[in-house]
Amino acid sequence: MKYTKTKAVLNQLVADLSQMSMIIHQTHWYMRGPNFLKLHPLMDDFMEEIDSQLDVISERLIALDGSPYSTLKEMAENTKIQDWPGEWDKTTPERLAHLVDGYRYLEDLYQHGIEVSDVEKDFSTQDIFIGLKTAIEKKIWMIQAELGSAPEVDE
Repeated sequence: MKYTKTKAVLNQLVADLSQMSMIIHQTHWYMRGPNFLKLHPLMDDFMEEIDSQLDVISERLIALDGSPYSTLKEMAENTKIQDWPGEWDKTTPERLAHLVDGYRYLEDLYQHGIEVSDVEKDFSTQDIFIGLKTAIEKKIWMIQAELGSAPEVDE
């Protein structure tokens, strides 16, 4: 079998991007306070981007003869992104910081995928990983700016 490790990273991303989409949904639904009118519709854009990444990753896995996770149970059992109960006790800045944590995890996973796909010489998938990692780094910068912080991508 070719690209065994690359396919494992792709499937991990299927679980984690699915989880990240739900975390963004939760942020969208449980948001209150300053900047609500600006941030609430922005979460729709964030969800759309993550769902698009999920589609690209899943389709690439299938193109490599892999089998993406496709049930809620599989996603929940395999994701490494922490979730929170849907409660009103978190502020919008806390929720945005939680999004940054998820995006940082995805950034690291994409970097791991870049390295693994390089070793396995799957340069097509590596190109996908590079592009999506770049998009994630931009998202980290944008959210961190909203929170009044530097991106801290290189730390």
